Amino acid sequence: MDVLSDVLRAVRLTGAIYFDIDASSPWVGESPGTAEISAAVMPEAEHVISFHAVISGSCWAALADDSVPPVRVNAGDVVVFPGGSPNVMSSSPGARGEPDMAMYYRPIDQHLPFTLIHGGGGDERTRFICGYLGCDARPFNPLLAALPPILLAHKPADGSGWVTDLFRLAMTEGGNRRAGGETVLAKLSELMFVEVVRDHLATLPDDSRGWLSGLRDPQVGEALRLMHARPTEEWTLDRLARHVGLSRTAFAGRFAHYVGVSPIQYLARWRLQLAGRLLERPDVSIAQVGAKVGYESEAAFNRAFKKFVGVPPGTWRKARSALPKAQGLPLGVVQ
Repeated sequence: MDVLSDVLRAVRLTGAIYFDIDASSPWVGESPGTAEISAAVMPEAEHVISFHAVISGSCWAALADDSVPPVRVNAGDVVVFPGGSPNVMSSSPGARGEPDMAMYYRPIDQHLPFTLIHGGGGDERTRFICGYLGCDARPFNPLLAALPPILLAHKPADGSGWVTDLFRLAMTEGGNRRAGGETVLAKLSELMFVEVVRDHLATLPDDSRGWLSGLRDPQVGEALRLMHARPTEEWTLDRLARHVGLSRTAFAGRFAHYVGVSPIQYLARWRLQLAGRLLERPDVSIAQVGAKVGYESEAAFNRAFKKFVGVPPGTWRKARSALPKAQGLPLGVVQ
């Protein structure tokens, strides 16, 4: 079982490219937090992640609140904002602007991405694309909490193939407006995110903690694989410890050290994530949903779901069936 792939499937990662920007120095583009624009750009998504991929040139990326130092983004690099925070892209560090909210909307009469020419007309030029990734945040998405507020992935130093090369090819094709171009870019966005996360995982320090570091640990990673492969099985702390070759006490401490919760708490939360997906199917009753994710009774499932999510599964089902659709509201990025 590939745990990362299992999580990405369960939280329904979906991508979209919205802007193809050709900027000349000096320039600055400030983007609002995705919570402000999600209803217009990705109304189906519970949580929206923004990203920028630099095709040529270079620039600086930062959080709008300056909570972390700005980072240099060169041709071939990708910068991702997993929390959807307001962010700034600019030709020089420290620059600030105002988001043009009229630019953020889902078009019904033209293709994505929007092409923008921006900046002061100087000799230094940067071309980058901006897009979004939608996913579920609840009931339980262990990946979101494991990622930093800003994530920078560099193109491999050996010049091997990388997602920005694929973006460049797709954008060239997109200039011809071939059928299916938006879908190609959307799928490349999803591939990009997986590659960025894998790059981040590979470069985590040996002493790091968190869910991603747990995937890399031999014993904790194996326990996560077992629970994701067979989530309805009656796992106990003792059974999992035996499977990974540790004592009960050593395994419990090691799992909590990396993941932050006990193995049984993690399993319960993952079952609720799977249940959240099943609740969107009108052909499956609440009792059947509970049974499918390992609960012996509807009452036990109701209690567990309400305790962790905050509402009963029936209320969750009604809310998910009434998710807002795209309204063509004004929304945008660079000025």
